[in-house]
Amino acid sequence: MRLEKAGIDDSEEILNLQKKAYLSEAKIYNDFTIPPLLQSLEDIIEEFSHKILLKFVINDEIIGSVRAYQEDDTCCIEKLIVHPKYQDQGIGTHLLKTIEAHFPDAKRFELFTGEKSEKNLYLYQNNGYEIYKKEKISESVNILYLEKVSLK
Repeated sequence: MRLEKAGIDDSEEILNLQKKAYLSEAKIYNDFTIPPLLQSLEDIIEEFSHKILLKFVINDEIIGSVRAYQEDDTCCIEKLIVHPKYQDQGIGTHLLKTIEAHFPDAKRFELFTGEKSEKNLYLYQNNGYEIYKKEKISESVNILYLEKVSLK
């Protein structure tokens, strides 16, 4: 088991994992057109030019991933994913803490999730994130933005 930076050659495996992981979100909202399910391989490959992507590997299989970038003093964290059969084992927390550590100059960390995504909210709030903004993106979906101020 290892957690390390992903490379462009991991793009297809990360995309496949992303689609598996986000199916549960799509079911919660009864919306299978959410952006993570529609993202293309070319989109992920392009992200490597300006984001750090991490992968969590067990037996040569990527079972978790997260990506982030820094804008001014804020680290924006995106698409924290864990394979459904490996969830609730601390992998998401490990990915979150590790990606934060990749941005030692960040004064603030920000991420978002759907309002009905209870497992995600539990994970983020349990790791020091607090809701600071709510945005309605459709009739049935509200996005919650969460932040954590760095203690450094």
